[in-house]
Amino acid sequence: MSVRPVLSVQDLRVSLSEARRELVHGIDFDVFTGETVGLVGESGSGKSLTLRSICGLLPDGIVRSGGVVAVDVDGSGQVRDGADLRGRGLAMVFQEPMSSLNPTMRIGDLVTIGPRTLRGLSRKEARSRSLELMREVGIPDAERRMRAWPHELSGGLRQRVMIAMALATDPKILLCDEPTTALDVSVQDQILRLLMQLKENRGLSMVLVTHDLAVVSQVCDRVIVMENGLIVESGLTNEILNSPRHNYTRSLIEAAQ
Repeated sequence: MSVRPVLSVQDLRVSLSEARRELVHGIDFDVFTGETVGLVGESGSGKSLTLRSICGLLPDGIVRSGGVVAVDVDGSGQVRDGADLRGRGLAMVFQEPMSSLNPTMRIGDLVTIGPRTLRGLSRKEARSRSLELMREVGIPDAERRMRAWPHELSGGLRQRVMIAMALATDPKILLCDEPTTALDVSVQDQILRLLMQLKENRGLSMVLVTHDLAVVSQVCDRVIVMENGLIVESGLTNEILNSPRHNYTRSLIEAAQ
């Protein structure tokens, strides 16, 4: 791992824009090159808002109200805000691909959006790149699948399409918001294995939001535990799961057993 973080979150605050009620309260954490960091906690703990604030994809009515999200994707020491790097070094995989994929567009058109709009490839070049990506993420008969509509694919294949779309701009940081929650157990394992393989092959850094501690133990180097918009505990995954210090972490572990 590099000694300089590829992503540094400092005093991050997220609030309801109209009510001015703070939802995430001044949290700090770093992510280093090549590691996977898990954000865990119950629903409403602020983990997904934290992830979305990093790349500027917060829901309507919610804003980043304070703090710094500094991204150094090439290790040069030149940092930029995460929202400015979405699609240019930083990409996101969402929880439910059926609601995230445009149902009026064919799969091939969806995957070519990134190569065409963000990398400036021609239609032919973008199509060739999209085929490569779909094969890389394990979509069988990729050329035929490019002509399919999202509803014609299984949940696991739709999630692979989402991952291909995220990879289309060659990101260095991949943000994953509950990427396996909507899938059955066997497909969950396949997607997790795929993400870990891609991380290794591409040298990616990852931030993974999940409520599943089994997933954390399987793929995360470090874990950050959130409760009510605060970080209550963080550290190496084995240390946190085997010797939790905070009562809330203990309760999460007990509930998962």
